[in-house]
Amino acid sequence: LAAGRRPAKIKPGQALAEASVERLRPGVVRTVLGVAAVGGGSALAGVAASAAGSDAANASLGVVMLFMLAVALLGPILARLCAGLFGLLLRGGDASASLAAANSRTNARRLASAITPIVLAMAFASTLVFMHTSESHVASEQLRDGITADHVVTAPAGLPADAADRAARAPGVDAAVSLLDTQVLVPVRGGGETSLQGTATQGVSGSGAQLAQVQDLDVREGSLDRVGEGRIAIDRTLATATDTGLGDRLSLYLPDGTKAAPEVVAVYGRGLGLPAVTMDRASLDGHVTSAFADTLLVSGGDAGPLAPLGEVTDASGYALAQNVDREFGAWANYMMAAVLGGFAAVAAVNTLVMTVLDRRRELHTLRLVGSTRRQVLRMLGWESLLVSAAGVALGTAIAMITLTPMMRGLTGEFPHVPPLLYAAFAATAVALGLAAVTLPARAALRDRGA
Repeated sequence: LAAGRRPAKIKPGQALAEASVERLRPGVVRTVLGVAAVGGGSALAGVAASAAGSDAANASLGVVMLFMLAVALLGPILARLCAGLFGLLLRGGDASASLAAANSRTNARRLASAITPIVLAMAFASTLVFMHTSESHVASEQLRDGITADHVVTAPAGLPADAADRAARAPGVDAAVSLLDTQVLVPVRGGGETSLQGTATQGVSGSGAQLAQVQDLDVREGSLDRVGEGRIAIDRTLATATDTGLGDRLSLYLPDGTKAAPEVVAVYGRGLGLPAVTMDRASLDGHVTSAFADTLLVSGGDAGPLAPLGEVTDASGYALAQNVDREFGAWANYMMAAVLGGFAAVAAVNTLVMTVLDRRRELHTLRLVGSTRRQVLRMLGWESLLVSAAGVALGTAIAMITLTPMMRGLTGEFPHVPPLLYAAFAATAVALGLAAVTLPARAALRDRGA
């Protein structure tokens, strides 16, 4: 109703005149809302940068939504800026490129309607996919650096209860530690609320000194030597999320639901690639469904005497197998990125196609004044490249503004963006843009009634 008040009052001739000329500036309300969205996104980015764990992730989700809203609201302004920036390159080209630059600068609203869906597709897909690649990259590094054992023994049905003792008696073995992998529930505060978070946990058969010989957890505070009954070690991210420090007691629930409050005697830094909680094996007795250990880490000796216990590999082979399993588990993220990116890509293609079809009269006029069919298609191709490049650049900027504080809070590292994967995203956006413009343009130029 508010938008229709002014058109309802003006004269028909004035309405037609204004409709034929694009307004130089968007409406005041739209501009104010867009600036507010930018301010809100920037503020949330600052909050995410100073937060950790789930708080950083939750704040970052607001960042991406607010910045995408800002792009939609401030689209004409951003489009004019992009047209001016990329137009500098086009004006140095031939007549088709110069005309494309002039068209883009003059028709900023039309350009904005084409850029916005590409921005959404690029921002959504990049955020979802590169969030996983960043976590996976850090986890792989931590796992590779954290396993210092010479041999790693695993078995599909679990290892014998005496596997560590039998391995320790093998010639040349310096240390043998079996690990029972499970989960505990830890109350974690996030967004002003407390929820139970499933946390990967390893039950260690040997002492802290023996564990240090086969696994480097990157201890930041305390000592693993004190890990034992009623005493645990935790990852620094979990310590931050639960506001727990050295000497504090961490409330948690064991796998069978039993409540416990062990003392934190060490804080380490490799809780993403390795389990975030380390406790002695005896503390889990009677609280897990299976008493069999999952992994046996052995330092020193040969692989031959360990073969009867299970499948023997080295640290790098074990890390590679774990990374493969992690990639198989990432299909949900990739599927979500494909669905959301696909919807945004369809919107972008539809917008570009409709934009070209609405310009049939303009394209036919260019032919009448002497432009060849090839020159018109080249002009549209340059416009499409400008739209795609602007959309990719803005979408990438939003994704990086979102991912940087999120990954700093979750992993302590900057986002990891595989170059080939990013190039594939950008190339797909450009290819879709070219196809969505070129194909309907060819049909429009064949239409004599355009």
